[in-house]
Amino acid sequence: MASGRLFNLSTVLATRGQGVRLLSTTPQQNATLKDVRIKLKSITNIQKITKTMQMVSAAKYARAERELKPARVYGTAAKALAEKAELKGDDSKPNHLIIAISSDRGLCGGVHSGVAKGIKALIGNSSDANIKVVVCGEKAKAILMRSHASNIMYALSELGRKPPLFEEASFIAEQVLESGYEFDVCKMYYNKFKTVVSYELTPQEIHSLATLTTAESMLQYDDVDEDVLRNYQEFSTANLIYFGMKESACSEQSARMTAMDNATKNAGEMIQKLQIVYNRTRQAVITTELIEIISGCVALESAD
Repeated sequence: MASGRLFNLSTVLATRGQGVRLLSTTPQQNATLKDVRIKLKSITNIQKITKTMQMVSAAKYARAERELKPARVYGTAAKALAEKAELKGDDSKPNHLIIAISSDRGLCGGVHSGVAKGIKALIGNSSDANIKVVVCGEKAKAILMRSHASNIMYALSELGRKPPLFEEASFIAEQVLESGYEFDVCKMYYNKFKTVVSYELTPQEIHSLATLTTAESMLQYDDVDEDVLRNYQEFSTANLIYFGMKESACSEQSARMTAMDNATKNAGEMIQKLQIVYNRTRQAVITTELIEIISGCVALESAD
């Protein structure tokens, strides 16, 4: 009898709106507790993924750093002649070419966006020049296509998934030199590796055949004819592109390792905060249920 009176009282209070708060508190807290549990589980899974990616990037970075030291010999040898011969391109001439070194993979901070921003700034400051861009990698291509699609002459993909090879650099150099575009000034933009947590966007000048054949320092050698200079230009261009790809690959792996490490730490902080929210919400649900049970017992005693 008393039990029937209790249920009837609850129904009346719910109907009049006076007991809606009491009746709806527990389901709402349970739903909130479930949402927190789902978020906690998803962020824990994300932390596992970022931790795994950080470990993979660390292994790839170690390999890229080992391969960078012998690759720097190619760039040093290619730049030595230009420095000793004091070769300089004439920026006042109209035809400019830019080679952007990036890759197809992301999740590595601002490695690719930095290259794209540097090229955008150069194009913006050289509005009078005819600038063509050769983009190596989908990431920089996606950024430059939004605002400078008309300047892109070539776009090469399938880069960054494996360590760069000299054959890839030779293919890029061949496409640049056989494109039919007679450039006066050529600059390659790449990320130069400095430390594990730092890299620097670096422009590297690649000299055209006209610059080599008209330089006074190169005309001092009797045995150096146009065919020799052409062969040297092809080989040095491939060397510099290979050097830039290796530098960018090492910078990319170190940046990805750092980014995944930061993401793992951030996920850990979020898990700690959500764990506190989960415990508080769970305690609130338990407290509410205890209050309802005690209130029901008091009501029964009062009815008796």
